Amino acid sequence: MGTAQQSVPFLKGHGTENDFVIIPDFDGRLALDAAAVARLCDRRAGIGGDGLLRVVRSAAHPEAVALADQAEWFMDYRNADGSVAEMCGNGLRVFARYLRHAGLAKGRELAVATRAGLRRARFAEDADAGPITVAMGRARLPGGAAASVTVRVGELSWPAHQVDMGNPHAVAFVDDLAQAGPLLTAPEVRPTTAYPHGTNVEFVVDRGARHVALRVHERGSGETRSCGTGACAVMVAAARRDGHDPAADGRPVSYTVDVPGGRLEITEAVDGTVTMTGPALIVAEGVLVPELLAAAG
Repeated sequence: MGTAQQSVPFLKGHGTENDFVIIPDFDGRLALDAAAVARLCDRRAGIGGDGLLRVVRSAAHPEAVALADQAEWFMDYRNADGSVAEMCGNGLRVFARYLRHAGLAKGRELAVATRAGLRRARFAEDADAGPITVAMGRARLPGGAAASVTVRVGELSWPAHQVDMGNPHAVAFVDDLAQAGPLLTAPEVRPTTAYPHGTNVEFVVDRGARHVALRVHERGSGETRSCGTGACAVMVAAARRDGHDPAADGRPVSYTVDVPGGRLEITEAVDGTVTMTGPALIVAEGVLVPELLAAAG
């Protein structure tokens, strides 16, 4: 079904100021192509957001139907430029908050289907307003624990760690976050063969023991106020740099990760599962006028 003649409900939400347009499309009937998504995420001509979360029943989406018996809902996440992404950690918390807000999630635990596989969310005791913890899966380090790629901004370059959280990351430890520059364009990452589909790039400084801060350039979105998968990638890279490996140590490890939009708590368990805890808020809801969708499509 096309979108031009429909009035489509939307919501706006954010997690540590990583903000998203939320489109409930339970039966997967909307034809939202890349141009439509980019228009909706435009901060001047559309609603504005770092990305778009389309809420679809897993059974109604070909990429999620195999997970329908484990998770009723599929998070169809798109970057602000309309490109498809595998996962978004802050988006996952906002997605879970929306399901709770809409009365579609009961209890404290929730399974969500994503392109990176099944993910689980756990609500705080104050399930309607408290922080949400999401299981982000296990990190992979394609280059091993050592830095294996190089990130360049202008005349500055740093060794960086390849970390995969279901989507790709290059994590560079720097002396000052200002060294990342304005991040209006994607930093150069070498070798290009390490990331054939592009990557998110995180610049990281230390704030204290097991406490770091980051800036991020998100693939397809530019610099954002927060990146959940990026915070997890940073935590794992920092832990390995600091000599912590829960699978080898037999002890979980936790880091506080400051992002421009707030603070996240990241833990890596002995089995390698990474969890992230942080806020998620719904801030607005309304209806898209058909003309906007027609312009977008």
